[in-house]
Formats: sequence, C-alpha cells, structure tokens
Amino acid sequence: MSDVSSPNSAAQAEAPAAISLEFFPPRDNAAQERLVRTAKQLVAVGPSYVSVTFGAGGSTREGTLNTVRTLQGLGYEVAPHLSCVGSTLDSLSETLASYRKAGIRRLVALRGDMPSGMGDMGELRYASDLVRFIREESGDWFHIEVAAYPEMHPQAAGPDADLTHFVNKMNAGANGAITQYFFNADAYFDFLDRATAKGVLAPIVPGIMPITNHSQLARFSDMCGAEIPRWIRLRLASYGDDKASIRAFGQDVMVELCQTLLDSGAPGLHFYTMNSPDATLGIWKQLEL
Repeated sequence: MSDVSSPNSAAQAEAPAAISLEFFPPRDNAAQERLVRTAKQLVAVGPSYVSVTFGAGGSTREGTLNTVRTLQGLGYEVAPHLSCVGSTLDSLSETLASYRKAGIRRLVALRGDMPSGMGDMGELRYASDLVRFIREESGDWFHIEVAAYPEMHPQAAGPDADLTHFVNKMNAGANGAITQYFFNADAYFDFLDRATAKGVLAPIVPGIMPITNHSQLARFSDMCGAEIPRWIRLRLASYGDDKASIRAFGQDVMVELCQTLLDSGAPGLHFYTMNSPDATLGIWKQLEL
C-alpha cells in the first residue's frame, strides 16, 4: 500500500480542498437548456473553475468556445480542453488567440484522440509538445492542467513509460494535473508517490466519476482503462434496472472514496458531471464541504 504521508501529499494537504467540474458541449437545443439548468444548480458547489471538453481532433472546437461563453455568463471561471492530435500549429495558434480574446486564463492540455477516419496525427504528437507550444505562444498567460492516469493510460507501453510521459508534460510547463477517474484510492496515492519521486510537486487532483448508470460506467471504463473493482461490479449488477438503488449505492461508494482522498491529502476533487447536477450535488452535500 502507498505511503499517503509522502511529501506531495503533505504539501497538498496544507491548502483547503478545491472543487472543479467538467462539462461537455451540448449537441442540440434541449441539451443546451439542460446544461444551463445543471450549471446554475452546481453554482452552489462553489467550484474554483469548470472545464469544457474538446472533441476528438478538435471536432467540437466551436461548441467548446460557445459553451465556455455560456458558462462565463453564469459567473464561472472556465478552462476549455485543448487537444493537439489532428491539429495544425496554425489552428492551435488561432484557438489560443480566441481564448485569450475571451479572457480565458486556464486550459486543460491533452493529446486527444484521433477521430474516426482521420489518418493525420497533426503537427504535435504528445501532450508535452502541446504544453510546450502553449508556453511558446502565450508565455504564462494560461494556467495549464494536464491529464494523469493512476491506473496507466490504456495505450501506454507500461507504468514506467506512462509516468515518463506524465513527467514530461509537467516539465514542459504544466501547472497541475487532473487524473482519469478511478475507484481505488491506493492507485492514486501510489501514482502520487511515484510522481513525487520524479520531482513532480505540482497539485495532482483526483478525477471523480459519480456512479449513476451501470452499463454506461462499464462502457466508459473499458474505453479509458479505469478498473471497476469486482465488488462494485457485482453490487451494481445485482440491482438490475433499479436506478434508485444504483444511485444510492454509487453515492455511498463515491462519498467514501472522496473522503478517503481528502483525509489523506488530495488537494481537491474534479467531478465529471456528465452535464447532470444530482449525483455531484449529492456527493458534495454528504461530504459537507
């Protein structure tokens, strides 16, 4: 088991826990209305910022910027995701300029996924290249978050190679990191210890995925490499189509995980809201943050 009293854990525990939220661009008017309702309800959480996802190969670039403007209008500080796969340097430069013009001071810099049918990786291959490019283009204008994978990126050659990629992103100029979601606190603290040993002292915030739908969670987890522990899978399967029981059990699981993370020094929590308020609000209220 990881030693949760590592230097990074201790340093992160000195500051109060920061809450942040992730939204994704809506695809139609009904989804837009749902996003606005959700965002208004989640103001109660008092997030330090919210992030907005960016589709494969930048496929939701305009949607991301429109969603950023909507959330800014509701009083949020917003950090759009920016991915480099499939993008040219000129298009990335244009996007950065548009974000600066919109008063955006935070970004989540990612390699991103190739959209189906696209064969050109673009001019930047790794997220570390993107972070370096942002710094070259914009200096210290943006606070940059990058991704971390406590259970290893599904395409990584191995844990050590994955850690090397993460350290490269931090050394390229990132200010902090948000993890892929997980359900095993030991995985997070083990990753934290290994990153600390490589000289990473910046905040690494756990990503939190509320459990509300068994089949959806299983599908997402298969894609991103997040392990659902056997006991959780079996309990979820036992509820069948009983949505109320799934949500109640899921909330209990996530509250316990979040409390363990915070008690052991995590600097905050980043909630993947799925553009729905209830699960995030339920966890937040029970944590009494």
